[in-house]
Amino acid sequence: MEKKAYLLLENGDIYEGCAFGAEKEIVGELVFTTAMTGYLETLTDPSYYGQIVCQTFPLIGNYGVIPSDFESRKPALSAYIVREYCKEPSNFRCEGVLDEFLKKNDIPGLYGIDTRCLTKTVREYGVMNARITYIKPEKNAAKELRDYRVKGAVSSVTLSAPETFNAENEKYKVVLMDFGAKNNIRNELVKRGCTVTVVPGFTSAEEIKNMHPDGIMLSNGPGDPQENTEIIEQLRLLCQEKIPTFGICLGHQLLALSQGAKTEKLKYGHRGANQPATDTKTGRVYITSQNHGYAVVGESLPDNAYESFVNANDGTCEGVTYTDMPAFTVQFHPEACGGPLDTSFLFDKFIGLIEEDKKNA
Repeated sequence: MEKKAYLLLENGDIYEGCAFGAEKEIVGELVFTTAMTGYLETLTDPSYYGQIVCQTFPLIGNYGVIPSDFESRKPALSAYIVREYCKEPSNFRCEGVLDEFLKKNDIPGLYGIDTRCLTKTVREYGVMNARITYIKPEKNAAKELRDYRVKGAVSSVTLSAPETFNAENEKYKVVLMDFGAKNNIRNELVKRGCTVTVVPGFTSAEEIKNMHPDGIMLSNGPGDPQENTEIIEQLRLLCQEKIPTFGICLGHQLLALSQGAKTEKLKYGHRGANQPATDTKTGRVYITSQNHGYAVVGESLPDNAYESFVNANDGTCEGVTYTDMPAFTVQFHPEACGGPLDTSFLFDKFIGLIEEDKKNA
């Protein structure tokens, strides 16, 4: 028998649906993603730490659970909301069903609610906190939700000790700083001949310097970038070494902060696989995958940097290139799985920076 569950929003709205996955009450920051494919990648993206994720695409779970598609070892999100979940998936790679996956990872789910209405509410009011509960709540209980904040996000998702992934024909050595890294960032580097050493996000600049990397990769990750003052300071020191550097998502924001720029929280963020980013030099628009609630304030960039990409919808900063060091960053995900891969050439650009640096050494 289906068990009723309720979603209480910070603004007092209440949605009634059915429970699946783990049965436990949870409070989190409610966000939505517009991606039409790749729900497994969404579920295992560490950038969703502390968040209740709503899928706008109505049917989820139809190809089951496929561990080889995971972007991390385990999910970091707080809860999962869908319009309809498929109880009997069909795919030759399927190794399980969504309900069992959520139960195994202690993540509550909610289905059978009007996700279109919920998404429109978030777009109008902005990202807000919410609670999943199994007893119909009173509207005045929403006041209790306003104090919730996602804190300690990077420390909750970064690995505890370095791990190395060897390229079959090693050409370069890259250090990947893990702020909540998606697996495919590492995969894109390895297939380009990089032996990748993934290090905890709080690794010091001195430790990384002593590893003598050819390049440094700054990963995606969750939470408010300004919270990570220790990491920002280490990045400032690393920049003095002039090592070729490529940053994605949170890595993009942290590097900008280390150079004196500012970040801001967006009304409801950019989450999905259909976000347009415009190259400021060529005017070409790329369709990108994104997952972020904060953005670099383009007007705050220092004199040694310029916006290389901007969001075609709202004009927010989507990329930064630095003129006094071999470094560039993007807000979107060029490694995106399940896509789009329109901007995967940026990994080749990073390799080009490494090769040029080695040539000039």
